[in-house]
Amino acid sequence: MAGPNPVRLAIIDSGVHLQHPHIGRIAGGITITPHSTTPDFTDRIGHGTAVTAAIQEKAPDAEIYAVRIFVETLRTTTDTLLRAIDWCIQEKMNLINLSLGSLNETYLDRYRETVARANAANVVLVAAVEAQGKPCYPGCLEGVMGVNLDWECGRDSYWTGGGIYYASGYPRPIPGVAPPRNLNGISFAVANITGLAARAWPERLSARPPSPHPSASSDPA
Repeated sequence: MAGPNPVRLAIIDSGVHLQHPHIGRIAGGITITPHSTTPDFTDRIGHGTAVTAAIQEKAPDAEIYAVRIFVETLRTTTDTLLRAIDWCIQEKMNLINLSLGSLNETYLDRYRETVARANAANVVLVAAVEAQGKPCYPGCLEGVMGVNLDWECGRDSYWTGGGIYYASGYPRPIPGVAPPRNLNGISFAVANITGLAARAWPERLSARPPSPHPSASSDPA
């Protein structure tokens, strides 16, 4: 049962399939496309459902809102993504999960402006620091809770180094499906950190030593 002030958490992704057995209560949602907004946030791809399941597994009492920007494929426009983040800010979310990102620097200033608006509203963005070995926006920017992969990390743990949060890239397991055959990757490292942050809310995740990585340094969160 959720407390009187549950964390308000937006998941910007492909929506949620409400009948999936790993999905609990969803507080609401919206679809934002380049040309319109609609109240239907049904997931037709599966990515958003898997991300949501990973988060709800760790924070079942979170008040979750599905913000669908991927409708038929895992592609959208920068304008749509930034509009989605602004919608979350306006709706007074506490956390925004971004299991996505862009490698295109063209809109760097706009990403910085949006992150600044989120920070001013005390909204925490959780996103990937890099993808394909390149900086990923907005996750690599100051003011974002940046996440990177550690395949050796347990799914219910994390560590910090250099101001970055490291987590497992595996989602909630599916019975009978080997982890390498399930969806996996940086999207789920981000989701795992978001779930842990939601569970700890309103406290921030503390800095943790990078065990079993004794050669890495650990910085305060």
